[in-house]
Amino acid sequence: MRPNNYLLLILMLLLCVSLNAQNKNDSTMLYQVETLDGNVFVGRVISSTDAKIVLRTENFGTVEIAKAKIKKMKSVETSNVIEGEVWPENPHASRYFYLPNGYGLKAGEGYYQNTWVLFNQVSYGFTDNFSMGLGTIPVFLFGVRGAPVWITPKLSFPMVKDRWNIGAGAIMGTYVGRSSGSRPIVGMIYGVTTHGTRDKNFTAGAGFAFAGDQWANTPVISLGGTIRTGKRHYFLTENYFFFGDGQMGTLLWLGGRFASRHLAIDYGGIIPVFPDMNTLVVMPWLSITVPFGKN
Repeated sequence: MRPNNYLLLILMLLLCVSLNAQNKNDSTMLYQVETLDGNVFVGRVISSTDAKIVLRTENFGTVEIAKAKIKKMKSVETSNVIEGEVWPENPHASRYFYLPNGYGLKAGEGYYQNTWVLFNQVSYGFTDNFSMGLGTIPVFLFGVRGAPVWITPKLSFPMVKDRWNIGAGAIMGTYVGRSSGSRPIVGMIYGVTTHGTRDKNFTAGAGFAFAGDQWANTPVISLGGTIRTGKRHYFLTENYFFFGDGQMGTLLWLGGRFASRHLAIDYGGIIPVFPDMNTLVVMPWLSITVPFGKN
């Protein structure tokens, strides 16, 4: 199959994901109430006084709860309530395997990501609209002087809450720790638009690579998406399209994510499709992410 046919198939798949996500009503809020004796109720508040609240629940009907007995009460999205059970929020909704999307980390949220032991990155949300990541590969552990480092500043803004987000940022890196002259900063600036909810969305983006003051003549196009397939499982895809000399190269990236409140594991494969390639190559991907902060 030619790369342009791959592009068409991926566009069709992710467009279906996006339309499905946008047609679902996710904005109506329910409440999860945990009492001091360990019971948990999910429903709509139909009345509230200084002494008690009244919930209309799916599993228990109408329930009266004394406020003095409430340990914790929080709002939840209807999309996260499945058969009366609250599914946890997507703990890493701001990216796919590595590709950022239009959603951002919330203020005070962060995560540490490790890929194949050597690749390390810490990201943190300074505000609801701005986050920053810092990464490195500790090659000094192998007796090599210095190490590559990179930063990933990102701005994100909701255009339509939980429906359409846009983002822009950069990946900028260099090699530090050696005294044999300065090294140019290399990386990419990008923009993305994301349609859909945090659990089911489609992202299209474009970026320009640079090295020092030299810039690429053509952009790298990216397409990504996610679908929640269970309480703790997600399907992920991100794909890159490179242009040059009248030809197109492609990196297809498919896999999944297991996510709990305290840990996420991403797994999958990267398939390069470039002109004159006659052999199928699948490069495995495995990363572990640990959230921290207010997540």
